[in-house]
Amino acid sequence: MENFVVSARKYRPSNFKSVVGQQHITTTLKNAIKNNHLAQAFLFCGPRGVGKTTCARILAKTINCQNLSADFEACNVCDSCMAFQNNASFNVHELDAASNNSVDDIRSLVEQVRYAPQHGQFKVYIIDEVHMLSNAAFNAFLKTLEEPPKYAIFILATTEKHKVIPTILSRCQIFDFNRIQIGDIAEHLKYISSEEKIDYEDEALRLIATKADGALRDALSIFDLIVTYSAGNKVTYQETIDNLHILDYDYYFKVVAALLEGSISSALLIFDEILRKGFDGHNFIVGLTEHLRDLIVCKDPFTVDLLQVSENAKERYLQQSQQASMSFLLSALNICNQSDIHYKSSKNQRLHVELALMKLAKLPHALSLAALSEEELKKKR
Repeated sequence: MENFVVSARKYRPSNFKSVVGQQHITTTLKNAIKNNHLAQAFLFCGPRGVGKTTCARILAKTINCQNLSADFEACNVCDSCMAFQNNASFNVHELDAASNNSVDDIRSLVEQVRYAPQHGQFKVYIIDEVHMLSNAAFNAFLKTLEEPPKYAIFILATTEKHKVIPTILSRCQIFDFNRIQIGDIAEHLKYISSEEKIDYEDEALRLIATKADGALRDALSIFDLIVTYSAGNKVTYQETIDNLHILDYDYYFKVVAALLEGSISSALLIFDEILRKGFDGHNFIVGLTEHLRDLIVCKDPFTVDLLQVSENAKERYLQQSQQASMSFLLSALNICNQSDIHYKSSKNQRLHVELALMKLAKLPHALSLAALSEEELKKKR
């Protein structure tokens, strides 16, 4: 039986062109190689799963490639590239600072730096999770980082730049990696689905991308999970929300429709159904707050692009936003936000959310009364 390889490893980018959502980083690194302006120490920082270690490996492979392409990408066929891909390169050394964070580990690394590469131009040292190094280890590393041999390049990667001491930061060229956009993650998942011959629904892939919160590795792990769960090489929206235990946004459309009609009973019955399905009241109120925010965003054509949903869902948001006034949406958002803030301290949390729904259901009536009294005041004037 063939061993299963997770998508995060199987589809790990092998060149700068295939890196997702970090064009500002890859363009800068390619230009540095092109113009021979490579720094001797790099610091790659940003959230988890956005490509820091991957870019470090691609850079290490590219600068030692013997046949660079016209657009300064590694050829993947020369001896240096093949050795790198087979984890047999003597020019690339990786150190996990999370488990090798002592002074002795760094002294051992510094000792290795003294030896020039036998093949290739550079020796590259990739230190992952560098913020885990002890202060003594950082200090032992300072001199080598400031004045390394011309053949040595250090690439430090960290998720927590603020924990790296300033003297290290000042010796590095710092690259800040962004969270990957939902659209970019969804497109990459579509590419993998077509490669693996997996049927998918756009809505499902966008939901996975949203749940990943900007981390492509997390998105690929969730994608593998859903494919395994479906057992039919298909990723559907319904199976995705069932497996990830996500509240379907269809419920929020129903709740807001009931609130606009001023129907307390409908809103309470929908909330009861949500609770019976095993969802948390806090989860519901946070989701309703986000839904109201999305409706406000739809009010202005300039801000519609801030809505990170599929085209079908966008139509529904635009339609419902036309039915609700801005006054209602802002007041409702304020009530939901207060309910979210005080939820944890409430003794009866179900009643706490139900009270918020009752207030929301009475909002349209209160706003219409306020508008009437305002008109009467204008007439008297």
